[in-house]
Amino acid sequence: MKVKGNHLVLSLVCLVLGFIMAFSYHLTQLEHESERTSLSDNQYTTTLALRNQLISQEEENRKLQKELRQKQASVTENEKNLAKEAQVFTNLAEDAEKYRMFLGKVKVTGKGVKITLTDGAYNPKEQNINSYLVHEHHVFKVINELYISGAAAVAINGQRLTSHSYINCEGPVITVDGVQHPAPFVITAIGDPEVLASSINLVGGVKDQLVNDNIIFTLEKESEIALNPILGG
Repeated sequence: MKVKGNHLVLSLVCLVLGFIMAFSYHLTQLEHESERTSLSDNQYTTTLALRNQLISQEEENRKLQKELRQKQASVTENEKNLAKEAQVFTNLAEDAEKYRMFLGKVKVTGKGVKITLTDGAYNPKEQNINSYLVHEHHVFKVINELYISGAAAVAINGQRLTSHSYINCEGPVITVDGVQHPAPFVITAIGDPEVLASSINLVGGVKDQLVNDNIIFTLEKESEIALNPILGG
């Protein structure tokens, strides 16, 4: 019975120790699980914060991109407006230069034609000397035809003409804007030589009319003609 009692005590001690050890192990496992759970929560919180930050940054980027597109569109519109203004200024400058050229304010050069009108040969049988002289209406015919054909600038014996020019005939000389010029009369015009020459040489046109009036007529195409500005212009 004594031996059996020791065995019972020993068994109880072992049982208690086993329970204590099992309980301790269980507590340790719970602590480890708690630590792992706490760590996972921290990681989740950090991940969530980073995710929210990324979303916020993306929204900010989209906002900035929208502003950038708006500014780019504004810059493009401004560039178009500036280009239009520049084109307007260019057109105005070209128009001003063209008007100065028509007014004879600037020297001009270019291709064109040179037409010479010379008094006809003296005919003793002709009683009226005016029948073979160059008159202002002959010169007018040539000048009008040249302008109609697109001449940009015209001169008589080197003197530029304008829209206000006047031509008078005084015997054997012609007066252009108060300046007298004797025959032969050299009319130079800047423009397309082919067009100007074709217009003057039309059958029944200016050339034929002048030749019928006993005027000696010559026409030359020129690769370069220089016309000086009007004196005092």
